[in-house]
Amino acid sequence: MLISTTGFVGSTVIQIFARFFLASAPSWTEEASRLFFIYAISFASGLALRDKYFVELDVFYRKFSRKTQYFLDLIIQFSTVFLFAILGIYAVEYIQLGINETSPSLRIPMSFAFVSILIMSLTILIYAVLEIKQIIKKEK
Repeated sequence: MLISTTGFVGSTVIQIFARFFLASAPSWTEEASRLFFIYAISFASGLALRDKYFVELDVFYRKFSRKTQYFLDLIIQFSTVFLFAILGIYAVEYIQLGINETSPSLRIPMSFAFVSILIMSLTILIYAVLEIKQIIKKEK
């Protein structure tokens, strides 16, 4: 995630510098920034789930009984696992479609960009499964 974020900032700085001080900005910087940003989000998604950085509606959640909260936590995590398992399966097909297609500026296979979807799916799946284990362990 740090490498992706650093690459995003670096390519953006190059683009800004080129727009102000050179005759024209290199065309690859916009595409590189986009790819770095996508990968930064892909790597950070699982970490955000692990550290509970996603938005929660505590106002409603705290009004439920402890038993209801337990089942609600499990339903949410199992739904997350189900959704991202499906996304991961289709991401593999998407990656295969991008093998023969190249990006306009960088001339790299688009499957490189599409792998980010699989990375995001896998990291979220891992942390959702770990969260399910933790919820069950805490309830016992």
